[in-house]
Amino acid sequence: MDRLDAVTIFVAVAEQGSFAAAARKLLRTPSAVTRAVAELETRLSARLLNRTTRSVALTEAGQLYLERARGLLAANAEFEGAAPRDGQPSGVLNISAPANFGAQHLMPLVWSFLERYPRVEARVWLLDRVVSMVEEGIDVALRYGKLPDSSLRATKVFEAKTTVYASPSYIARHGVPATPAELVRHRTISTWPLNPVPERWSFGNPDNSQQVMIKPRLVVNTTEAAADAAAAGLGLAYLVSYQAARHLAAGHLVEVLAEYSVERIPFHIVQQAGRYTPPKVRAFIDEIGRDLRRQFA
Repeated sequence: MDRLDAVTIFVAVAEQGSFAAAARKLLRTPSAVTRAVAELETRLSARLLNRTTRSVALTEAGQLYLERARGLLAANAEFEGAAPRDGQPSGVLNISAPANFGAQHLMPLVWSFLERYPRVEARVWLLDRVVSMVEEGIDVALRYGKLPDSSLRATKVFEAKTTVYASPSYIARHGVPATPAELVRHRTISTWPLNPVPERWSFGNPDNSQQVMIKPRLVVNTTEAAADAAAAGLGLAYLVSYQAARHLAAGHLVEVLAEYSVERIPFHIVQQAGRYTPPKVRAFIDEIGRDLRRQFA
């Protein structure tokens, strides 16, 4: 865990007088708060808190460290807050996004963002998995679908749907299925990020979905490869709308079975919860969020 984050958690526990109260204040789980303080004590080789079943109390070492911890947090807030005085966010911005979306849609916006803010440096992780923002030091992440982690602050930027796409050349040769049940007679392309079971596609409302069995001719591990294969006429691909956007705009793909597509699901920019948002994070959320809304309006 980031050392500054652990210090923040320790101060909250000391001020609230309990791990549970600190967890509620910081929107963290009690176990995460307990673990952070334990790791901090191990790092300092000192016991900071005496625990009982109902409350905690500062040890002598804890009382001394609390004063220094408050000073450290105040100095850090002053340092990070220095950028707005000259209007320029600064520092390293750690970003996470789905691989296909990040490569096609986010990275051009990041390039422009860095041009606008020369004091900002970006570290971008394009991954088809959900990262732990605290443990992996991520400042902002772009996420598709439901957000079960209540310790995050989310800003909705657009909505996307999951449906089937085919190239005009494939349609000219093989036609289009009238219903999802007819997919079994067509050449199909599956991708593991969207289909953990490649032979099964879902349609309709997620709470009342229709499961359809298919016989994929091609299974790939990236949605970009699936979109490219569909655009080349190899078969029908099951994709989130933003994953097909590039080929759709070029006329290389068209949507089929539109009336059976999965209902629109939100796409968010998320950040760690807290009272203070660094200028680099606020600028990214405001400006990249605005650009994405325009792109996917």
